[in-house]
Amino acid sequence: MEDMSTLEKSIHLIRGKRVILDRDLALLYGVQTRELLQAVKRNLDRFPQDFVFVLTDQELTNLRSQTVISRSDWGGRRTLPYAFTEHGVAMLASVLNSQTAIKVSVLIIRSFVRLRELVRSNEIIEKRVEDLEQRSTEHTKAIVSIIEALDEKSAEDEKRKIGFSIEGKK
Repeated sequence: MEDMSTLEKSIHLIRGKRVILDRDLALLYGVQTRELLQAVKRNLDRFPQDFVFVLTDQELTNLRSQTVISRSDWGGRRTLPYAFTEHGVAMLASVLNSQTAIKVSVLIIRSFVRLRELVRSNEIIEKRVEDLEQRSTEHTKAIVSIIEALDEKSAEDEKRKIGFSIEGKK
């Protein structure tokens, strides 16, 4: 079975959803991609569009440019891949109905959850950095105004002569 980091690399962001492609799931489940897709097609009512969708040519092209996905030349894949959301992965476990499918689905769902937590954590960190930058800007402005006030005071003190002059007395 795959480790978490390898599994998380199989999760892609497509149409604003985190998904795993059919071929990656087939590898994880230990079945051929066509077997996995046959199970899905026999149970279409369990896989609405928010569980699974077919990639467009453009999405596949974009994915190929970002990752290492083989081209569909002779001997390769002739159909567009299916993308499974977290819910689709959970449903696959019931359709494939094997101990391996159940174990792999649990691992995959944990990976989805972990990625969601990382994204949430990054958003919190980004907010804190923005707050610090804002405070830093405010502090910088305050320091600059203090320095300017000190410079003005120093200039006034230089204009005023301190002490007395003997030249005026006879």
